[in-house]
Amino acid sequence: MTELVPTTCMRCAVGCGHVQRAVEQGYGLDVVRGDAAHPTNNGLACQRGISESVDPGGEWLTRPLVRRDGELVPTTWETALERAAEGLDTALEDGTDGVAVLGSGQQTNEAAYALGKLARGGFGTRYYDANTTLCMASAVTAYYDAFGSDAPPPTYDDIPEAETHLVWGANPAAAHPVMFRWINQSADEDDSELIVVDPIASETSEVADHHVPVEPGGDLDLARAVLARVVETDRVDEAFVAEATEGFDELRSQLPDAATAAEAAGVSLADIDRIADALEDPTLVYWGMGINQSVNGTAASGALIDLCLATGNLRPGSGPFSLTGQANSMGTRICSSKGSWPGQRPFTDPAHREVVADAWDVPVSRLPNDTGPGPVGIVDAIGDDVEAVYAVATNPVAGMPDTTQVRERLEDAFLVVQDAFRSETVELADVVLPAATWGESEGTTTNMERTVSRVRAATDTPSGIKTDLELIDALADRLVPDLFDDPLEPESTFEELAALTAGTPADLSGIGYERLEAEVAVRWPAPEPDASAGYRYYEGPLADDGEAEDDAGDGASEASWSFPTPSGRAQFSTGESRPLPEPTDEQFPLTLTTARRPDAYNTGVRTREDEPPTARVSPATAAALADELVDGEKSDGGDADDAAEYTQVVSRRASVTARVEADESIPDGVVWLPIHHPAVNDLTLPDVDPRSKEPNFKQCAVRLEAPRERAPNAIAEVSA
Repeated sequence: MTELVPTTCMRCAVGCGHVQRAVEQGYGLDVVRGDAAHPTNNGLACQRGISESVDPGGEWLTRPLVRRDGELVPTTWETALERAAEGLDTALEDGTDGVAVLGSGQQTNEAAYALGKLARGGFGTRYYDANTTLCMASAVTAYYDAFGSDAPPPTYDDIPEAETHLVWGANPAAAHPVMFRWINQSADEDDSELIVVDPIASETSEVADHHVPVEPGGDLDLARAVLARVVETDRVDEAFVAEATEGFDELRSQLPDAATAAEAAGVSLADIDRIADALEDPTLVYWGMGINQSVNGTAASGALIDLCLATGNLRPGSGPFSLTGQANSMGTRICSSKGSWPGQRPFTDPAHREVVADAWDVPVSRLPNDTGPGPVGIVDAIGDDVEAVYAVATNPVAGMPDTTQVRERLEDAFLVVQDAFRSETVELADVVLPAATWGESEGTTTNMERTVSRVRAATDTPSGIKTDLELIDALADRLVPDLFDDPLEPESTFEELAALTAGTPADLSGIGYERLEAEVAVRWPAPEPDASAGYRYYEGPLADDGEAEDDAGDGASEASWSFPTPSGRAQFSTGESRPLPEPTDEQFPLTLTTARRPDAYNTGVRTREDEPPTARVSPATAAALADELVDGEKSDGGDADDAAEYTQVVSRRASVTARVEADESIPDGVVWLPIHHPAVNDLTLPDVDPRSKEPNFKQCAVRLEAPRERAPNAIAEVSA
């Protein structure tokens, strides 16, 4: 019998350790379960992570493909790679920006680093980004604003120590089941509670002590209302604010009246007081894409950090904890040269650019001097600056906003797609390079609390498949042959990456494969072989219970904080709310929001069923729709039951057929659709946060109509 191989689940960003075993004969996995030896999860695992590893759905890519006479047909590896290289090289003849590269939070650290090195140091393109910008860029920008560095200060170790768990614009019960178990266990303690802020009564809110149903897009108003109430009731931690922060007086002078801001957010003043009261106890504030995916995403993320700063919730057992979706979003952020050079080296700093150029042995002039326009801006540049696109482990035709426009643009480009599964983006490709997925790959990954651990292959790779590293290396060898000195191997690539992060805020230089073999997982910053970080920025002593020690016996402590900002202090934000880009009106009276289903992830290529998405609406919305559609079918002589079951969800950009489901967890006037279905983002709009470039996925205006088989019959109003 083959042996169990330890690895890290690449399903979400919790970073659970798994053990997996290959089938006795042939190719694939026979057993997958939680790894009791992994310090992150100690053997816990969610069923979704197990099933997607051992028995994934979707159509696997098993042969390289090229487009001939309009059709994708199988070919040899040599032909596919030569065709890909020729197309990319032709686009580069007109300048370094002729090629756009789209990466992914589904890659290992090593593959993300190598892809960034190829894009930035090989091609020299500014048109490079990853799908992590679509979900995490607003939180990243807010962290840099506040602390001078990306990634949460807290870790999983802080969850049991918190007394208040404030989950805002996230649904960890669906998206991060193992982590949510820890949150729920802590909140069940007698002195603890769970508060959920979400327009929807989600799976997380079902077990919460209190649910605050904010209006879609009202998060910044709500956060400012809470802070205003904290100020009005003299609950600011003035000592912490004076010692460790700056900018609070300016923010305080700009705060709205709490009652007015609460009304703008669609919540009661009692809800504001409930949150403000809870912040007096050690509080972890968790947030996700409900905050980030907005034109106000950076400002709202910053406002949540402000709540932590103003109330002194920036020590072990408390703090701002953004919840990362994709498995290696954190690794992509620190490794890939997407928004910063490796290790969070500032992108435009001449000294850091020189270090990177020297390490890569490329002219510093080849490195682009800005990070680029973000994924939406990259798509907009196709046909102008950009002539070819290299997409790796990502599905922009389903995952980007306003995907009709994305599809049309990509059809006009020379498109190379590197992926494990057939997807909507693959269907448009000129060359398809089938790549290994996580059960077949070697490398490392970085979870949302900054912990690096190994990814190991348990099964052989089929003859028609290559790893991401092999494919990046093969294209680099044809296009920039001097970029990589030796054939890319996971361990040596990690060593190069780690060395380049030495002395940076995201220092990995004390981590290596040998250490990971011995310790299983190590949290950065880890500047020495015996160093592994805990809570960030806090430098005070701790008592046995994890609290700051009171050495003087009078409430004082030796706790201190240090931040990689110019002043060494944490910065309050002053972001102002921007109007929603597409408010409802008479023509489009409903608000569309999108969110995760517990059984699916990303664009759902591993779990997708070939059927319309389900539109969840309130019973009142469903009843109004059913009355209109049934009356219409009766007059047409059609089937009334079928008419009531389906609808068209119509935005200013597209119309999507959906199955209607009445659900009391959805407020009146809101239509909920799953982010995983490939049709849903035909509806969404491409407006982005002006700083993070993250799209406004969570709110757009829609209406419901009769199915397209007959004349449209818009539902313009919803009775309460």
